[in-house]
Amino acid sequence: MSKNTKLAVVEVESEKYPFNYRFPLKFGGRVVKDVTVFRTTITLEDKNRKKTSHGIGEMTMGTAWAWPSATLSPEMALKTVVVLAERIAVAAQTLDPANHPVHLATQLKSIAKSLAAELAAAMKLTEAIPDLAIALALSPTDIALHDAFGRLNDANTFDCFTQDLVGCDLSTWLGEEFVGKHFSEIISPKSAPTLALYHLVGSLDPLSNDDLNRKVGDGLPETLEDWVKSQQLTHLKIKLTGKDLDADVGRVVEIDRIAVRAFPTKVFSYSLDFNEACENEDYVIDFLERLDRLSRDSIAKLHYIEQPMLRDLKSRKEVTMHRVSRLKPVVIDESLTDLEMLQFAKQQGYSGIAVKACKGITDSLLLSAAAKQYGMKIYVQDLTCVGGSFMTSASLASRIAGVTAVEGNGRQYCPAGNKDWESLYRPMFKILGGVVPTELLSGIGLGFAWPRNILSKKFADMATPPT
Repeated sequence: MSKNTKLAVVEVESEKYPFNYRFPLKFGGRVVKDVTVFRTTITLEDKNRKKTSHGIGEMTMGTAWAWPSATLSPEMALKTVVVLAERIAVAAQTLDPANHPVHLATQLKSIAKSLAAELAAAMKLTEAIPDLAIALALSPTDIALHDAFGRLNDANTFDCFTQDLVGCDLSTWLGEEFVGKHFSEIISPKSAPTLALYHLVGSLDPLSNDDLNRKVGDGLPETLEDWVKSQQLTHLKIKLTGKDLDADVGRVVEIDRIAVRAFPTKVFSYSLDFNEACENEDYVIDFLERLDRLSRDSIAKLHYIEQPMLRDLKSRKEVTMHRVSRLKPVVIDESLTDLEMLQFAKQQGYSGIAVKACKGITDSLLLSAAAKQYGMKIYVQDLTCVGGSFMTSASLASRIAGVTAVEGNGRQYCPAGNKDWESLYRPMFKILGGVVPTELLSGIGLGFAWPRNILSKKFADMATPPT
């Protein structure tokens, strides 16, 4: 396939599926008990060759993270984002033909913002749909585009970001300082064989049997100690309040004690997520200094700190992270919606970014390329992704240069969403040795087959194991 290829979306289908959590997840003062998964299936045509292929994009609609509205109920926020996702999928059929999904996706991003404004007005919402929620609604279609393009090429999606196929350099999207820069500078030539799995420790999660008031009783581990022992985990992402210094420091010290007790010979890595709750930089500095005094072992294991401040960084420009980033890497997550916000965060002292498949493959790769150019660290995180959404997240993480770990907490909180996948990719969901075997994701398209029982006959080819 050459850069003269003209791609067009000729058919789109979308579906949604609800799943209940086995155990509630608390973060940022919110408790989540269920999830809706949104799936887009597209047919992509190369108009020059009259050849078509199918692609699937799936994502968990985590509106508690993407749109924690103060005026809309969680149910209304979810309904709005699902409707927006449906409209975006339909709009994909109106895109001008292009030679690569990146060009299609960037067209669609502009359309998605217009659709969001129209939807908010039609529903008489009390607030605009935020950019993060728009990115979430766009992600299934974006993912499907890239999956279909790989399958059209009989190649892995991430091998299709060549200069010849894309047809331009990164300056098209990232500005003149990226003239002569290409996706090859951020995409690894092949999948990492394995990635360490970041296991989430939520605010409500029992750490040991001493904390266990009521068992779920489904045969899965019930406590952090059980998870660490059974799956030989080494990487833990710890949710903190950002408001109660004593509680936050004590939580990390206790988690470290439990982890070391579970596996004394393991070398652990921790990331801390304050979920935007810190009032200022001083809170984080005080936290680190107190943790260092109480548990030097814990502070040494701290890998990075995520999003201490409110996502709208420009609302308090006087608060920076320069002092924190001299001690530990500090990254943006909710704030990362476009290049401008990445550049502003860099100016404010943030030293890394959190990439998520729920923001789409297109933006994840473009913003990763920008972060690398600016000397910022890159981490890949989760949105309690299950099934195909987790497979996509792991596939993305395995091909971003320098990434060594991926978060995956769907197996903890929502194993029902993985059930159909376990016969095909059991090691991806039943973790052994603390790692995700991403070597399984090197086939065509996004690198994996879909369970036959969840596909209609029309898309049966998607169930063929990649080669």
